Amino acid sequence: MGKKPKLEIVLKCDSAGSLEAVKNSLEALTTPDVEISVIHSGVGVISKSDVLYAETASRLIIGFQVEVMPAMDKTLREHGVEVRLYEVIYKLIDDIKAIAGDFVPHYPQERIIGSGRIIALFKSSRKGIIIGCEIAEGFFAVGERFRIISAMGPVYTGTIESLHIGDAAVQKASAGQQAGIRIKHFSSAIIGDLVESFRPPPTAKPSTWEPTGQIFRK
Repeated sequence: MGKKPKLEIVLKCDSAGSLEAVKNSLEALTTPDVEISVIHSGVGVISKSDVLYAETASRLIIGFQVEVMPAMDKTLREHGVEVRLYEVIYKLIDDIKAIAGDFVPHYPQERIIGSGRIIALFKSSRKGIIIGCEIAEGFFAVGERFRIISAMGPVYTGTIESLHIGDAAVQKASAGQQAGIRIKHFSSAIIGDLVESFRPPPTAKPSTWEPTGQIFRK
């Protein structure tokens, strides 16, 4: 298991009592995938020294019932540090929890769109066959990815290039129907094998939270 990512915060509050209350609330947050910690805290307005602390961590400053020193916009942009200002503690906690949830990339999973069983096999060519499938769930469609799964695991993966119901070429076949799929370079399927049609997860990584170099009032 690798180390959990950290969301390291600089915290400024209007009083020692507020500071203790906010820190206790942050420490009570349950975030199994992210470690939340306050690396620097204090009472009073947010200053350049706070920006320098934040720059060494997650570049996030949280202010509770405080303001930012004048003319800090340029400094925040230059150091890539974001400031979030709050007047109500529960909004602060909800926001930090949301940031923590987005701090770790959540990679989308493969989606199964149809499944069925091979009920018949027909020779198509010297190196190919037509598998007759009874679709149990979802649908099969031309252009979608599919695989054949034997008792030992997946044995073939490809794209549905043609689909037939009886003698008719169709673009889609749904649960309860029987359809044939032509396979050009595979002939080892057997009756009873599972057939799944699926959509692979997107290749692009989802965006995660990044500091904007701006001030947000919540």
